[in-house]
Amino acid sequence: QVQLVESGGGLVQPGGSLRLSCAASGFTFSRSAMNWYRQAPGKVRELVAYISTGGGSRNYADSVKGRFTISRDNAKNTVYLQMNSLKPDDTAVYYCNVRLGFLDYWGQGTQVTVSS
Repeated sequence: QVQLVESGGGLVQPGGSLRLSCAASGFTFSRSAMNWYRQAPGKVRELVAYISTGGGSRNYADSVKGRFTISRDNAKNTVYLQMNSLKPDDTAVYYCNVRLGFLDYWGQGTQVTVSS
């Protein structure tokens, strides 16, 4: 029943921007912290950004700090990832994640490719 659906990925030039969205359903979104992860080919899945239930606490991987912004709209059950100043190393499949108890739930992922 838990569902996470990412959207907004695509091809962008270095220095460009993308805004990812994750639409959530099947759980009490406003009571759940949310995460964005990414995974490049041959690499481990990496935590990119975290946001607390009300959005008051946000954390980022060092590699994206200052460039990415995570936000949420609890009225829309949606979490966002604004990505600016994109680099080729940001190329990956980006996944929305929620941890409910000891279970992790994942969206299908959305591809972000940063290339000229």
